[in-house]
This record gives sequence, structure tokens and C-alpha cells, in this order.
Amino acid sequence: MAREKDADATVRGKPTHHPGTEADGPTRAVVIVPVLTRQPRGDDETNRPRLTRSADARHDEAVGLARAINLDPVHTAVVTVNDPRPATLLGSGKVEEFAEIVKERHAELVIVDHPLTPVQQRNLEKELNAKVLDRTGLILEIFGERARTKEGTLQVELAHLNYQKGRLVRSWTHLERQRGGAGFLGGPGETQIESDRRQLQEKIIKLKHELETVRRTRDLHRAKRKKVPFPVVAIVGYTNAGKSTLFNRLTGADVLAQDMLFATLDPTLRRVRLPHGTPIILSDTVGFISDLPTHLIAAFRATLEEVVEADLVIHLRDISDPDTAAQAEDVERILADLGVDAGDAKRVIEVWNKIDQLDEGNRSRLLAPDMAKGGAAGSKGPPIAVSAVTGEGIDALKAIIETRMAGELEDLTVTIEPAQFGLVDWLYRNGDIVSRTDNEDGSATISLKATHSAREEIESRLRRKNNG
Repeated sequence: MAREKDADATVRGKPTHHPGTEADGPTRAVVIVPVLTRQPRGDDETNRPRLTRSADARHDEAVGLARAINLDPVHTAVVTVNDPRPATLLGSGKVEEFAEIVKERHAELVIVDHPLTPVQQRNLEKELNAKVLDRTGLILEIFGERARTKEGTLQVELAHLNYQKGRLVRSWTHLERQRGGAGFLGGPGETQIESDRRQLQEKIIKLKHELETVRRTRDLHRAKRKKVPFPVVAIVGYTNAGKSTLFNRLTGADVLAQDMLFATLDPTLRRVRLPHGTPIILSDTVGFISDLPTHLIAAFRATLEEVVEADLVIHLRDISDPDTAAQAEDVERILADLGVDAGDAKRVIEVWNKIDQLDEGNRSRLLAPDMAKGGAAGSKGPPIAVSAVTGEGIDALKAIIETRMAGELEDLTVTIEPAQFGLVDWLYRNGDIVSRTDNEDGSATISLKATHSAREEIESRLRRKNNG
């Protein structure tokens, strides 16, 4: 049974388009969310059953993905699929029903929020008389529009080409060109990708060589950072968990942060000085999503290496989302594919964001002492509750990051001779001054709290001054 919505129910605040005006507005799309009744297979290693999302959550995410590239979802439907058809995925009755809806709504595109085989995609396009994009193709399209740097563009193009290798058909072009190009929605008028598979493979090889150059450049930059050295802290999480907002809050940067899936794509790095003076490099990465196409994981490995090489990983969760547990599982699965153990409490900090969006009951439960002790986080260690928008909990997060990077605060008392007074300013910037006593001989005795690494730096600087 299908649950369907019209444009008024799914596109809040968008004007209703009339036939003949489509060219003046966004592409009109029908969004179909198939829900297979068979339970997802368990994890290969643990055999744990995968958490399933509610139909409403999958519907809202599919509509959000469509809106992310300015599509106009004029009709959406959640369809229960008991027996997936090899030819079309959906039953013949549903295909005919959607063909009528596409015609009535003057839709130009049909989004199927499920992976489709090349045969299923071709058959649906023929039956629906409209372009068809599956979930993988839609995510690729979004990434193609979001990429800003040369590296991001190369990675998206490589993922597109790998995805299209099995879809070299001429069924949907008037000019006998293959589907796609740099994107799927532009049609035959955009850059043509050669229909010959050999030429296509040559282009893939060329892109891989260019990305290898990018990877070597990143390795050089990473090696230079290690010589300084500044520890790297990477923020990862499900798309729209608030990574860019948290990045801006911690760095004072102005990275694009919107309530939109995949608002940012290219990674951003900034140097940050923590409260007790510890310098770090903070990295904002691309958001993860359920069923992230393998083409993208492979193509974006150069970018995701920032996560692999990071000294500390912040796993940011949108705790206000009803499906936060399933989203966390998806992120942890991708991290595992990258070789990062999300359960490693020494390397991964789990941060629960958007506590400002919780009602008082859930908020009180979340901030209860037993939760703060890590009762809900198991071996991952206690989660940190924050609001990247209001700043609540950010100071505690900074303190934990600094403790992980530089060690616990230690009590320290030093005597600064008159010839060493140039160190006083450094002490004030890199420690918490408890007291200062100016002595009669012109020296100053300062008691302070400093991280273990700051203590070592202070002692090293004093030795150099004394030896000098």
C-alpha cells in the first residue's frame, strides 16, 4: 500500500506551478520511496541486524535530497514492496499508476529512493516516459553541484563515470548521446561522455592519475603539519548533523552552514587555539549518509584520508533526530570501512548536537548524571551534549579535546628571573594563572594550571633561557 502526498503536503512555502511554466522554475519531480518488507541483512562481521528507519524519516530524507538541488517534488509516495520485480523493482500496477501521475503533474524527473539496476532504470524510463534517478544517481548529482575545488570536481566526475559504466545506453537522448555527462539533469546539451567503453575507461584512468597527484600533494601538506606538529581533529557525522555549524563555532570561521543535506562538500581546515593554548588543526569533512554509494567512498578516499590520519575524531550526532541511532550506525560503518574504530574511546569523541531542539523531558533525560557517565555510550566513552547554535556545552567540548591532545591540567609553580620576563606573556596565554608574587630581587613566582604538553614547553623554554 502506498502513502502519497501532493505538492501542497510536501513542498512547504513553494508556489504551485502550472503547465507551461516549468521552464521558469525548478525541475518538477515525482519522488518514490520504496519500502521493502524484507528485513535488511545483518552486519557481516557481527551479524547484528541493521537498524531500520521509519517510512516517514526515509520520505523526509528523500524529499530533502531532492530539494538540495532545487528540484520541485510535485508528488511523493511511500510504496511498500513485498516482491521486488527484477525488471522494474515496483509492480506493474504501481508503474502504470505513477506513469499517470507523471503525465498529470507534468513531471520531468522521477526519483526512486532505492538503488536501481541499469535494466530497472531503463525500463522505468520507458514506462514512465521521464528521466529516472535512483538514490545513488541523486546523491552523485548533489555532490556534482556542491563541489567547488578542483579536487572535489575530479572526485565527483570519477564517481559519475564509474556509476555510468554499466549504463551506456542511448534510450533517453534525441541526439544519440549517452545519458549523463557532468550531471544527469542537464540532458544531451551538456558535455558528452564517449559512448565507447574503451574511451570511457581511458578517461577514468586519467582522472585516477590526477587524483593520485592530489593525494601526493595532500601527503606533502600532511607531512609538513606533522613537522610542526599540530594535532588534527576531524569532525564527522551524518549529513545535516551540524558539522559546519560546530566548525564555525569552534574556529570563528564562516563556512556555509544551512539546514540542507550536503550543504558543504569540500573539506575545510583551520588552525584553532584551545583555551589553554594548545594549537590544533580542525577539519570539517563531507557528511555521511545511509547507503552512501561505493563509487563515492572510493572516489573521495583522498578527502576522507583526513579522517583516517586524524589524531582525534569527533563523531557528531543530531540527537534531536528520531533516527539518530540508525544514522550513528551508518557513520560507524563507513568509519570502519576507512579503518577507524568508532568504539575507540581514546581516539573518538561522540558529541550529541542540537540539544536546543529537545523538549524539556528529553533534555532532562539526556543531561541526567547516569547518561553523562556514559551509560548510553558503552565503550565509546561518555557523550558530550552541545548546541552548536547557542554555544551550550562548547566549553566542555573544548576542554575534553585539549585534555585528549595535551593531557590533564597540572599544577605548576615557576620562578621567572628578570632576564626571562619575556616568558610571562606566554604563560598567561597558555595556562590558568592561580597567583603571582613579585619578589624583591625583581623575579616573579607564578602558580598556574597548565596541560602536560604546556608544562613540558615551559620547562624547555626556561632551560633555554638559563643556558643562554
